[in-house]
Amino acid sequence: MTRQISRRNLLKSSGVAVGAAAGIAAAGRPAAAADGAFAHPGLLHTRTDLDRMAARVKAGAAPYSAGFARLTANRHAQSGWQARPQAVVYRGSDTPENYALLYNDIHAAYQNALRYHVTGESEYADTAVAVLNAWSSTLTAVNGSADRFLAAGLYGYQFANAAELVRDHGDFELARFQEMLSKLFGAVSDDFLVRHNGAVVSNYWTNWDLANMACVLATGIFCDDRAQVARAVDYFKHGDGLGAIKNAIPVVYDEEADGGLGEWLEAGRDQGHALLGVGLMGTFCEMAWNQGIDLYGYDDSRFLKGAQYVAKWSMGGQVPFTASTRRKGAIGGWSGSETVTAAAGVDPAMTRPVWAMIANHYTRRRGLPATYVTRIAAKSAPEGGGGDYGPNSGGYDQLGFGTLTFTRDRTEAAGGSTASPSPTASTPASASASSSPSVMGKGDDLAATGSGDVVGWTAATGITALAGGLLLLRRRGRRAD
Repeated sequence: MTRQISRRNLLKSSGVAVGAAAGIAAAGRPAAAADGAFAHPGLLHTRTDLDRMAARVKAGAAPYSAGFARLTANRHAQSGWQARPQAVVYRGSDTPENYALLYNDIHAAYQNALRYHVTGESEYADTAVAVLNAWSSTLTAVNGSADRFLAAGLYGYQFANAAELVRDHGDFELARFQEMLSKLFGAVSDDFLVRHNGAVVSNYWTNWDLANMACVLATGIFCDDRAQVARAVDYFKHGDGLGAIKNAIPVVYDEEADGGLGEWLEAGRDQGHALLGVGLMGTFCEMAWNQGIDLYGYDDSRFLKGAQYVAKWSMGGQVPFTASTRRKGAIGGWSGSETVTAAAGVDPAMTRPVWAMIANHYTRRRGLPATYVTRIAAKSAPEGGGGDYGPNSGGYDQLGFGTLTFTRDRTEAAGGSTASPSPTASTPASASASSSPSVMGKGDDLAATGSGDVVGWTAATGITALAGGLLLLRRRGRRAD
């Protein structure tokens, strides 16, 4: 009989701890520069990663060549892409939505920058820089319904990663881009993690927190803001929202192969959002790792157990499930609760480009077994990116191309899984989360999110329905994001 090991109360009040020190990984793992500055490039890809990709593709090595072929075939990865910057980006119901222009341009910038680093052809770097400069000279606000927080989180971390790849380009307007990223994306995401749009802290599902956590971390690294990075790391470990690791993975079962399974909270919701959440947590851990902060191994590799759970479940395997209840509603306003009693139905054909990064970290860097993650990564390879997984926003939630960017040899493993982290200097206790511009749309706007993107994305990938996931959402009268 499967034994429940740990559980976290999901009904805690809102708030975020500030000023905790981030753990710097032991010798043999990536580390920030000795002067306290962050390592650049140092978000999803380091200089070592970029050099490895270029060398392996030049040698025609598998699976890098297949991963690179997916990149070059993508329409976003072509030089000469013309940006379509907007003064205000809107996402959400009852707004003139135009956010597709933003995410398409971000993915074009990222893919061109990645292609430059593999081939050395300057036309691709020039294209990426032109796109990024166009947006930083034009964008003044990210607005909309509650979905504006999804836009800030998802596109903020992606913007930072695209820009990180060309930050040393002679024509890139670094200071202007840092200002835009910090004020229009990082500040909004920081505010969401503190205030949750005026809602009770558990009103928003795991992926909302994780998107904004990724933005805060990426922005902090890109802008060399150590206090902001410390806030993001502390939230991952101790935050009250559903994106903090012990809330995202509230129950750990140890009587399973490869060290156990960790129940992913959104598995009780639907498969698409569970895959999104795992990809976002992996992104968060990878960016932290590349600055010497080991969150992959935090709490006895709790994230690995959650990823294993989602991988097994997504491939049609049976997984244990412990019921959970979350509160919903506005602070001092309407309120309710929702209880999830079983994992949602799955379609084993559904995929997102999230698995190569996770599998390569645990099996190649750390030498740990990860049976289900390894199997699903192989099944999903070679991973594509934005534009390869349907035309709607769900297909652009991850930057992708993990087969090219994250495949590594076992000999590249840096440090063992048992090394203990050493502390870095603490962030001053007076550091506080940034405030966003005026917070709008409370009350009825708390969870105003569009379901069309989820349905459209699944249909575009050959999936006709989310089976039990969407049926469960319909019974609850909820929308899908």
